[in-house]
Amino acid sequence: MTAADTRAAAPPPGVAEVRAPRAPGGPAPRPASKAGSPRRGRRAGAALPYLLIAPAIVAIAAVFAFPLVKTVVMSFQDMGRRELWTGDSPPWVGFEQFTDILGDAEFWSVTGRTVLFMAVCVLLTMGLGLLIALLMQRLSTWVRLLLTGALVAAWSMPLLVATSIFRWLSDSDYGLINTLIDKLPGVEFLGHNWFLDPWQGFTIIVVLVVWGAIPFVVITLYAALTQVPGELEEAAQLDGASSLGVFRFVTWPVIRPVFQMVATLSVIWDFNVFGQIFLLRGNKPEPEYETLGLYSFSKAFESTSFSQGTAIALVTVLLLAGVAVYYLRQLMKTGEVE
Repeated sequence: MTAADTRAAAPPPGVAEVRAPRAPGGPAPRPASKAGSPRRGRRAGAALPYLLIAPAIVAIAAVFAFPLVKTVVMSFQDMGRRELWTGDSPPWVGFEQFTDILGDAEFWSVTGRTVLFMAVCVLLTMGLGLLIALLMQRLSTWVRLLLTGALVAAWSMPLLVATSIFRWLSDSDYGLINTLIDKLPGVEFLGHNWFLDPWQGFTIIVVLVVWGAIPFVVITLYAALTQVPGELEEAAQLDGASSLGVFRFVTWPVIRPVFQMVATLSVIWDFNVFGQIFLLRGNKPEPEYETLGLYSFSKAFESTSFSQGTAIALVTVLLLAGVAVYYLRQLMKTGEVE
């Protein structure tokens, strides 16, 4: 319909619009129905993501909400073996458990050991993971698929199996590590116990943790590297940029958000390492091998001070709260960029 047709259909100037007569006492003519309100459609679209994740939120709350509330309540009580067996209500002690923990030099020693252990594991995991991911870009297709399959196999290996393998590798008499070192000229290494010295023992534990964490880091970072525009890298090389310059000014800005999120997850995971140390030390780690998770377990189940163990666990959660908030912020920023 053209503009001329619109003018022709309109009533001439000075002539009132003719409306259909209304019957006496009858209802007024209803205006033409309008299309659905776009505001209502926007509200329904905004609520859809929350409806989709509602079942997951309910399941997570059912699994984690009660233990978390129970942990908080128990940390303000003095629950021992008698209350556990008799079912009596433990006496309330307020912040006594927290003051005892924060005033204990052993707690701060374990905390420092945990932070150092976490930092070494994260640095090695992220550094080696990034190098392997960069290497995968330069491999042929079949070699890359073979390496990816090996990484997935290592990642899917149960913790108990992986720990048993490393216990055999580091065995003092029949371990592969001691056997290979003993073959060096002038070196007698058979019978060497790696776990007599905590520094050497933590070396084996760090290798185990890094070995289990690298597959996730490599696969994730390689996926991020595939999103780097190849034409930008070629343009930088044509402009005379070195390989390090191309990575610094072209590749790194693209993969940095993913790298930061993976590093944050590694901090949380390595800070809470429990099973590797517990199993390598025969289910009874020495005090020199205790991290915060093992220290909390020891206080709760070996010293039967359940409230003190839960208080240590709650302090650990508070220490990681800042890291979790940072991870969520990075996740939200990535969503905004996309």
